Amino acid sequence: MFDVAIVGGGPAGLTSAIYCARYGLKTVFFETFDPVSQLSMASRIENYPGFEGSGIELLEKMKEQAIKAGAENIVDKIVKIVKRGENFVLIGEKEYEAKAIIIATGGKHKEAGIEGETRFLGRGISYCATCDGSLYRNKKVIVYGSGREALSDALYLNDIGCKVLIVSRSPIRAENALIEEIRKKGIETILNANIRRVEGKERVERAVIFLRDKKEEITIECDAVFVAVGIRPATDLVVELGVERDQFGYIKVDREQKTNVPGVFAAGDCCNNPLKQVVTACGDGAVAAYSAYKFLRRES
Repeated sequence: MFDVAIVGGGPAGLTSAIYCARYGLKTVFFETFDPVSQLSMASRIENYPGFEGSGIELLEKMKEQAIKAGAENIVDKIVKIVKRGENFVLIGEKEYEAKAIIIATGGKHKEAGIEGETRFLGRGISYCATCDGSLYRNKKVIVYGSGREALSDALYLNDIGCKVLIVSRSPIRAENALIEEIRKKGIETILNANIRRVEGKERVERAVIFLRDKKEEITIECDAVFVAVGIRPATDLVVELGVERDQFGYIKVDREQKTNVPGVFAAGDCCNNPLKQVVTACGDGAVAAYSAYKFLRRES
């Protein structure tokens, strides 16, 4: 029996574990490799205060800190959570019981299916413009996507000095204000096109693009391709609990990271928050831990 069980070993889950343990709660955090924390795939972190290095380095430091604080670490994929009396049962290879839970399962950036996408991950292929954009200042980059995420990434990359080209598989699907901003900034856009493959020796050097309207291939020199085709939140395990999710599958939380189910809190990229970054995930995790502590002390 645990006071708090945290599902997720990314920055939100590990911050929750640190804070819960420091509150004196009997705490466990579960980690798995499906989905792997997006932080572990970041080759370089430069926007987390006080730290510069790889994502896996930062993740390991957080994990060490959580264990040092007294949190227990279990590697098990939790697939379902059910209510049993006043407590929660987390079901993986084994069953675990807790008085409160924090969901910090994150999500997985959708892959675009580009040939070479996996090979060049961290070497020119990125799923996070705000994480890796600064590495490509004054260089030519492609943003691959059709929606709000792609346009926002393109504007950000343009603003920090990248030479940006948007390649969209369909007509742009975003609010008019964003589309107008793209036009004003003079960001070039290729519509109804697919990036078939990326090429290079050690890093991305070019992208081969198929123009569907013209039925022809073109090759464009570039230093990076930012894939922005969406994120799939890992939240199916809360369905049976009746936790509310939005139309995209993100868990709905309030300012205290509470869900609609008493005793269930959520933090990080699995939530319907506006910014999905390491620093905001850590903030969510700290707030969720405090809310869980108050819940267990029956202060809220």
